[in-house]
This record gives sequence, structure tokens and C-alpha cells, in this order.
Amino acid sequence: MQLQKIQNRIYEVRGQNVMLDFDLADLYETETKRLKEAVRRNIDRFPNDFMFELTREEYNSLRTQFATLEAGRGKYSKFNPFAFTEQGVAMLASVLNSPKAIQVNIQIVRAFVFIRQYALSHKDLSDKLRELETRYNKHFKDIGEALNYLLQKDKQIKTFKKRKRIGFTSGGKQ
Repeated sequence: MQLQKIQNRIYEVRGQNVMLDFDLADLYETETKRLKEAVRRNIDRFPNDFMFELTREEYNSLRTQFATLEAGRGKYSKFNPFAFTEQGVAMLASVLNSPKAIQVNIQIVRAFVFIRQYALSHKDLSDKLRELETRYNKHFKDIGEALNYLLQKDKQIKTFKKRKRIGFTSGGKQ
């Protein structure tokens, strides 16, 4: 299974990276209804930081981001989807105990880890750039002022050279 395929199904909701029940059901090659049944039978394994139900507004907001919306009656559940955090997806492995579910879970956990590492790397780079800006901002400002001064002087010199010279010149040419 491609890592990119899984990453495209990870959304940010309430400040957390989550996967939705219908995407997980598709990856596990089962019906969403069956996945939700298994979760409800084991609801004690899924505290709020593992899984939560989206509000209708959150779901509608996400639906506008989906590239494959299909029209028609019955295409979408009348129930709000469950959103599973990384820990919730890992817990699904103990609830859905099939070889396919285990393999898919391994790939999903790898995708979450990749996203976390990328985010940390990006944060480190942003922090370092901010630190450099803070530390050297005065130096950059001084250099900028010096460059502007030199550019102004250069313009003045060019203007001066373009003027017609007056007075005595050697060789009789003016």
C-alpha cells in the first residue's frame, strides 16, 4: 500500500491528525457499518483522545475538501463519521484482528510517524530561521542601509557625469 494514499486520507480536525471511519473501512476492505459496529462493541478501548465523532459542521467542511464527491441519494451516511487519532488507529488493530487489518495498520502508523517527523523537521527549520532573523536583524538592517546609501551615491555620480562640462579644456574641444 502506498504511503501517499494513506497520507491523503489524514486530515487535521480540532488540531489533531485523524483518519475518518469510511477511509479506514475502505483501506481495511470492509464496510463502514461493520467497522463502527466493532468500535461500538469495544467502546471502552476508544477514549476521546483516541476517537471522537465529528460534528455535522466539521464533516461538511471536510466534504468540501474531498475530490471525489458523488451526487445521489444514499451516497453518504446520515450519521457523522468517527475520527480516529494515531492512537485510535493503533487500537483498531486489536479490534479488527484480520491479516489485512494488521498490514494496513502497520502502513497507517508509518504514515502518521512520517507526518510527525516532517512536522518536527519543519518546525526546527522555522525556529532556526526565526533565531537567525532575531540575532542578525540589526546587521542586516545596517547592510541594507549601506547598500541604499551606495546606490544613491551611484545615481548622483552618474547624474554628475552626464552634465555638459563648461570651462577650458585642453585640445580645444568642449
